[in-house]
Amino acid sequence: MLRRACFSPGDRFGPYEILEKIGQGGMGEVHKARDTRLDRIVALKFLPSHVASDPDLRQRFDREARAISSLNHPRICTLHDIGHQDGVDYLVMEYIEGETLAERLQQGPLPTEELLEIAVQIAEALDGAHRQGMVHRDLKPGNVMLTREGAKLLDFGLAKLQAEAEAPDE
Repeated sequence: MLRRACFSPGDRFGPYEILEKIGQGGMGEVHKARDTRLDRIVALKFLPSHVASDPDLRQRFDREARAISSLNHPRICTLHDIGHQDGVDYLVMEYIEGETLAERLQQGPLPTEELLEIAVQIAEALDGAHRQGMVHRDLKPGNVMLTREGAKLLDFGLAKLQAEAEAPDE
């Protein structure tokens, strides 16, 4: 079973052509890519091998896919596809151009009006998720993308259905 540690611009992964690495976290590496079938830009999130070999972390990755795919809200990142190829699991998500709230905060404090606008937009996203039975559980500046159209909530890797969230963790 082949496990690639990273991808380079120009690499092909199924119908996706890797353009550039755009992020990395504990639950995967994210690349900007071109979907050659639909000629659109997407974000590919690859599950790292240390996660795939851990049943709990693998379950978290699968939960992110299910959580995102069940949500339909303009303030929440859209999941387009999920797959497995050459021993690598991946999510294909909407590519969102902008900067994270964490990156924006590194430039200094937000003006009050901008802060309130972003807070309302995050609340709208959380309300949309909650109305669909999903609890995010990992709200932080790095999981909020700021775009020209406003804030979008990312990364539902710790999300739980409300029934699960209300039960005590084992």
